[in-house]
Amino acid sequence: MTQEGYDLLIKEFKFLKDIQKPQVNREKQEAAAQGDRSENAEYHAAKEKLRHIDKRLFYLNSMIEKSIIIDPQELDNSHVHFGSTVELYDLDSDEESRYTICGVLESEPENALISVHAPLSRAVMGKSVGDEFKISLPSGVKNYEVVSISYLPIFSLKKRIKTEKEFAFK
Repeated sequence: MTQEGYDLLIKEFKFLKDIQKPQVNREKQEAAAQGDRSENAEYHAAKEKLRHIDKRLFYLNSMIEKSIIIDPQELDNSHVHFGSTVELYDLDSDEESRYTICGVLESEPENALISVHAPLSRAVMGKSVGDEFKISLPSGVKNYEVVSISYLPIFSLKKRIKTEKEFAFK
C-alpha cells in the first residue's frame, strides 16, 4: 500500500482506540449505573458497539502488521507495477480505458482504482507499452494492448477518503 493508505489505517486505528472506545466504555458504565442490566437497552447497545469496535481494531491491527509500504514514484515506469496508471486499448471494441493499480484497502473499482489482486491487475502486471494480452472475464475473453504507463498519486484519484466522522461506530 502507499504511505497515504498506511497513514489512514493508523489514523482510524488511533481514533477508535484512543477516542471512540473510551467514550463508549463511559457510556456503558453510565448505563450500567442505572440499575438492572438485563433490561437496560443503553447498556446492551454500548456493549454491542464495543464488540464492533474491538473487531474493527483487530482487523486494522492485522492489516497494519501485514502492510508493505511501497512508493510507486520510485519504481520504473517501463513496466506495469503497483501504483501504475495504465492506459489500455481494447482490441475488440476499439475503446481505451485507464486504470490505476493500488492496494486492496485503497481500491475504488468504480473510479478505476483497482486492487493488485484484481484479475485485470494480475494480467497486466509486468507488461510494457505495446504489449498485448488476453484476460478471461465473466463477460468473455478480452484482448488488450498497453498504450501507456505512468504514475499518478493514488490518493489524488480517490473520490472516497474516510474521515474521523466515518471511522466512528454509531
